[in-house]
Amino acid sequence: MGLPAKLVHSQLNFFKPLVANCSLETIRRGQDKLGELVEAIHRKDVITRDHAFANFEGAWIIPKDERRQGVILYLHGGGYTCGDLDYAKGFGATLADEEGVRVFAAAYRLAPESPYPAAVEDALEAYNYLRQKGYKPEHIMLCGESAGGGLCFALCLKLKELSLPLPCGIIAISPWADLTASGSTYETNREKDVSLTAEVLEFYAQCYAGEHDRREQTISPLFGELTGMPPSLIFAGGDEILLDDSVRLNRRLTECGCKSRLIIAPERWHAYVLYQLNENQDDFTAINAFLNDHLCPERKLRWMRLDNAAKIYPAAKRRNWNNFFRLSVTLTEPIDTAVLRAALDVTVRRFPSIAVRLRRGAFWYYLEEIPKAPDIQPEKSCPLAHVPFGQVRQCAFRVLVYHDRMAVEFFHAVTDGTGGLIFLKTLTAEYLCQKYGISIPAEKGVLGRLEEPSPQELEDSFLRYAGDVTASRAENTAYHLSGTPEKDGYKNLITMMVPVDRVRACARQHGVSVTELLGAAMMQAIADLQAEKVPRRSRRKPVKVLLPVNLRNLFPSRSLRNFASYITPEIDPRTGDYTFSEICAAVHHRMGLENNTHTLRAKFAANVASEKSPVLKVMPLFIKNIAMKAVFNAVGERKSCLCLSNLGAVELPEVMAPYVRRVDFIIGVQAAAPHDCGVVSWNGTMYINCIRSIQEPELELHFYRVLHRLGLPVKVESNQRGRG
Repeated sequence: MGLPAKLVHSQLNFFKPLVANCSLETIRRGQDKLGELVEAIHRKDVITRDHAFANFEGAWIIPKDERRQGVILYLHGGGYTCGDLDYAKGFGATLADEEGVRVFAAAYRLAPESPYPAAVEDALEAYNYLRQKGYKPEHIMLCGESAGGGLCFALCLKLKELSLPLPCGIIAISPWADLTASGSTYETNREKDVSLTAEVLEFYAQCYAGEHDRREQTISPLFGELTGMPPSLIFAGGDEILLDDSVRLNRRLTECGCKSRLIIAPERWHAYVLYQLNENQDDFTAINAFLNDHLCPERKLRWMRLDNAAKIYPAAKRRNWNNFFRLSVTLTEPIDTAVLRAALDVTVRRFPSIAVRLRRGAFWYYLEEIPKAPDIQPEKSCPLAHVPFGQVRQCAFRVLVYHDRMAVEFFHAVTDGTGGLIFLKTLTAEYLCQKYGISIPAEKGVLGRLEEPSPQELEDSFLRYAGDVTASRAENTAYHLSGTPEKDGYKNLITMMVPVDRVRACARQHGVSVTELLGAAMMQAIADLQAEKVPRRSRRKPVKVLLPVNLRNLFPSRSLRNFASYITPEIDPRTGDYTFSEICAAVHHRMGLENNTHTLRAKFAANVASEKSPVLKVMPLFIKNIAMKAVFNAVGERKSCLCLSNLGAVELPEVMAPYVRRVDFIIGVQAAAPHDCGVVSWNGTMYINCIRSIQEPELELHFYRVLHRLGLPVKVESNQRGRG
C-alpha cells in the first residue's frame, strides 16, 4: 500500500522553498531521515547486513520472501552530495520487498568531500565485489534514481572502457544524465516540479564535477558512446525538470541499437517512483516484468528427488518414529529468539536442499523447498520428541530453543550428520553476527550466508560414485536389545563426558581409531549385557554395532545431502568370550576391509541398481512403501544392535569459538531398536549421548563400566525422570 499522490505533492510543494534555502548538512539529514522511514516500513519483511569497503559502506538487503535469483546493485540519488547508507537502505528495502530479489545498496562517497570520479570508482568496486561473490554479470541488475540513475549508465560506460562484462540491465528512475543542464524542461517544468530546482542542481553539479568537463561520458552519460549498453527501463515524471534528460537518453539508446523503454507519468515529479504512490503501482509491475525478462523470472519452489540413501526413510516410518537426528549448540548467553529468527531467515536460503518439506508423488516421495523459514519452537519436552509425519510434509526440520541452547532436529531423508552440522554451524554464525555485530569468515564448515549454493552441494553423490560391481547385502541378524517401553514416547538421555585427549591416548594404546575404540566399547557392553540376559551361550546372537562412515573423506564430494555409509563390525558370543583387545581387533579389521573406495562403490552400486529397476520405477508409491518397509525390517533394524555415530571434533572459526560452550549430537532411536548413540567433541570434551526409548538404563551402565575399566574419567548427566 502506497501514499496518495495529492498528499505527497502538497507536502513536497510546501517544503520546496524551505529546502532551497537549507544548508547542505540540513538537506543531508533530511534525506537520510526519509530513507530511515522508508526502510522501517519494510523492516519486518527484509534482512539487512552491512558490508564495509575501504572507502565507503554498503548493505545487503534480502527479502524474506525471495522469489528470484540474482541481485540488484542499487545506487542511490542525492545529486552526488547527499544520501548515506541509511538512505540507500530505504528504497533498497522497497525494491527487495516488492520484487522478491536481494539488493546490494552502495553508499558511495559524496561530493564535495569526494568529488568525481569517486562515485564512479565506488560503483565499480561494488560491482566487482558482487562478481567476486559469485554473481555473473547476467545475474546483476543496476538500479538508481536521479544521480544514482545517471551513475548506473556511467558505471556501464566505465566497464566498457575497461573491457569488462556489462550487467544484464539498468532500471533508471529520473536519471540525471546531463550535468550541463542543457535540457529544455529545465525551463518548461521549472514551476511544475515540486521536488527540484535548477539552482540546487547547479550547486550539486559544481560540487561533483568541479573543474572537469561536464560532458565527460562518466559525468554526463547522455554524451557517451552508448552502443552496446544493456537493456534499460527508464521512469520519468511528466512535471520534473529532468524530464528531457530521460527523453533524450532513451532516444540516444534506441538510436545506438540498444533496447530501452521510457515510462513517463503525467503530473508526477522527480523520482516519484520512490514514494510508491497508490496511483502508480503499475510502475512496480513494469519493474517486475523487466526483471523477469532480463535478470531472472520469479522462481518456482525448487524440488529435488530423494537421494539414494534417503528413499527408505519415508517408507520405513512408524506411527511413533520418523527417523530424526538432533544437533545443538549451547552458547555462553541466553538465546535471543528474535535474532535467531532473523538468522534463520537468512540461513534457510543458503540451504535449499535442507530447508525443504517432504512431498508425495505418484511413484516416489520428493523434496520441495519451503517458502519461508519455520517457526522457532520453545523446547518443552525431551529431545527428539515424536514429529507427526504430517509436520514433515510441512517442514523436514525444526528449530528448538531452551535458555542458552539452540537445537535443530533433521528428518534423516534430508541430510546426514555432516550436512546437519554444517547447517547448524552456519546458523550459529549468522546468529552471532547479528547478535554481536562480529564478522565470521566462511571457513571450517561455516558457509557464506549470502552466497548462492553450488550445484555440487545439491547432488546425489551416491549416483555419481556408484561402481559397476554390486556387493552382497547379506548380514547376520544381531542380538535384539529390549526392555520396558516408555508409554508416552519419552526418550531417556544419558550423556557421558570424557576428555578427548584421554580417549585418543587409549585408542592409540589399542591400535585403533577413536570411533573404533568407542564401537568396541559398546560391543563389549552389549556382550556383557547379553551374557546376563541369556546365560545359555548357544542361544546368544551376534553383537553388531552400526558405525556410520562420512564418505566425503574418501570421495571428493561437497554434497549437503546424505552421503554416509555404514559398517557393522560383529563378534559372535556363541564362539566364546572375547577380550576387549580381541573386539578392537575385530572392529579394526572390519573397518579396514570395508572402509575403502572399492568396497564402498560396490555397496553404492547395489543400492543404485535397485533404484534403476524398470519395474520399481513404475510401481505405485503405496506398493513401493510396503516393499521397502519389508526390506528395512529384514536388513535394517535387525541387522545391528544399535547405531553409534561419531561426528568427530567440531572446528569453528576462531572468532566464533568463545561464544560456544558445548555441542551435542543425538540420534533418534528406531522403532524396533530402543538404543542409539551420538558422539561429538568440542573444546577438549567428548560428549557421548546415549538415548533410549525404554525405561531400563542397563546398557548405559555396562558401557560406563567398560569406559571405566579402560581408565577413562567419565562424568555423567541424565534427563531420566523419577519413577515414584
